[in-house]
This record gives sequence, structure tokens and C-alpha cells, in this order.
Amino acid sequence: MLQVNNVFFAYGENPILKDISFQLPNGSHLALIGESGSGKSTLLKAIYGKLKLGQGEVSWNNQKVLGPDFNLIPGENYMKYVSQDLDLMPFTTVSENIGEHLSVFEPETHQARIQELLEVIQLEDYAHVKVKNLSGGQQQRVAIAKALAQEPKILLLDEPFSSIDQFKKNGLKQLLFPYLKEKGITVINATHDPDDILPFSWLTLVLKDGEILDFGPTKNVYNHPKNLYAASLFGEANTIPLYFLNPGYYIDRPIIVYPHELSVTQNSDFMVTVEESFFKGSHFLVKAFHETNLMVWFIHSRSIIPGTKVALKGTAKTLLERISKTHAKDYHS
Repeated sequence: MLQVNNVFFAYGENPILKDISFQLPNGSHLALIGESGSGKSTLLKAIYGKLKLGQGEVSWNNQKVLGPDFNLIPGENYMKYVSQDLDLMPFTTVSENIGEHLSVFEPETHQARIQELLEVIQLEDYAHVKVKNLSGGQQQRVAIAKALAQEPKILLLDEPFSSIDQFKKNGLKQLLFPYLKEKGITVINATHDPDDILPFSWLTLVLKDGEILDFGPTKNVYNHPKNLYAASLFGEANTIPLYFLNPGYYIDRPIIVYPHELSVTQNSDFMVTVEESFFKGSHFLVKAFHETNLMVWFIHSRSIIPGTKVALKGTAKTLLERISKTHAKDYHS
């Protein structure tokens, strides 16, 4: 188990991580999310042992992770860290980069291992190409394979797909994350991309200003966001006064609503005026305003003419559960 206990870190007088504590079971997959500057990359470095902590400690299976005061080269041998600064040898081939740290005592297994990882990162045809001749996205994939060569217990990923083309990115994730799960490798993936989070991560940790805003199963974090900030990390989101959606309960409390949880109806007093419709392939994302100047995002099957007034209602089951919990809180308070 990975244990992060009361970790605090500051650059000078500027605190970056504030009393961070959580536990991660072996073999789990954690999405680490938050806006730029929230502390994601710093937390990965703290876990890896690159930073001298102001307080707290990190341990793996009760073995303390030692920092730069103890290790000349940061990191433990059971842990690998793939940062946005790729640690590659540009004048050697893809295969040579992947096999750089494979055991000299088992040379007969090297080629099979390299071939296995080339297939995971979808670069089989580039095995003998020098890294300097690859695109940025291809180099990013090589860095991932290199980190996996010795099959670490923990893999730390810092925006691992940021330079990879969208059509390659999806295929890579569909191969990589199930592979890591099969191998029982614990993954912490710092990301801004909701497509990294919802389909693949078991757990999600939300950071804001160096503090944990939420931590738990990804479905719970998504379905019951703590606030608009947390919800917006998954895409567009709304905060709507509860009585707009439930006029029988005049409760002056905002509730988080995702666009797909609203639909156009004929039977609602919640009226908005459409400003613009954005084509999203299978649907349109519609931007509208309530008469109170509240901006509202919702999903519709067709484009709606700007200036059109429509009535909205809440439709998703999870939204009804969220509303019900809010009612219960107010009733008991």
C-alpha cells in the first residue's frame, strides 16, 4: 500500500502542498486532477522522492521513500516517474532506449520484453529509428515504455499523453491502462483530460491550492462533486438554485448540474434564452442564460436558434439523487 502522511512542501515562503494524506491500495489506478498550479506535479515529485519535504512522509508497504538527502539519484527502484521532461537518449534507437536498464544477467529475455512494450505503445515499426527522429508524441510513448521496462510496482505519470495526437491517444490508453491493471502496477496519473479519468481510473483525488478537495471512487467524485470547481474538471458544469429545478421546495441552495442532466421540456418554469449551440458530433452543447444572468449549459439533439426561449428540467437519475440529498440536509438542519 502507498501511504502519503501529512505531506507539506513549500518553495521558500510559498506553500505548494498542505497536509496531504491518503492511502492507495496496491494495483489501483488513481487520477490526480486539479487546475494548473494546484500541486499535481509537485505531489508526484514528493511521492517519487525528488523533494525534501517540510513535514510528513511517503511509504510503500511500510518502507519509507527516501528523499534527495539520502539518494543521489532520486526515486526508489520499485518506482518510475514519467514527467513532461522526457528522459530519453536521442541518438540511440527506440529499442535501445526501452532496453537501457534491463538486467545484464538475463539478456535472452530482452528482445521479447522490448517487443512486448513496443506493441503496448504502438511503435513496432519504429524499433530501429533513432529517438531524435521521432515526433514529440512518439517520444512521449517511448518514455512510457522505458519506464515500464523493469516492471515497476508504482508508475507515476505527469500529463503522459499531452503531446500525442488524439486518434493515437485513445488507442494507446485502451492498450496501456488494461496492461498496467493486468500487471498489478499501481498508477497515479496527473491529468487534465476527462477521458483519462472516467473510463480508466478507479479512484480520483481532486487538488485545489495544494489541498485535497475530494478523494474517493471516481464515480462518487463525478456524481457528487464537492463544488463547481471539482465538477468543471470533468467538463462544463452548472450551479443552479435548487428551486429552479424543484419549485415546490424554495431552498436557496445551489446544486451542481452537468449539461447532460438537463433537457428541454414543455412543463417547467425554468426558462432560459439560447445564446449559441456547439456541435459535438452526437449532440449539441447549448449555452443559454436565465433572466437572472445565470449561464446554463445543456445538451440537445439539435441546434437551437439563438434568442429562442426554452424550458429545462433535470432528468438524470444521479441528479435526482443529488437533489434528494440536498433536500434531506435542509430538512434536518
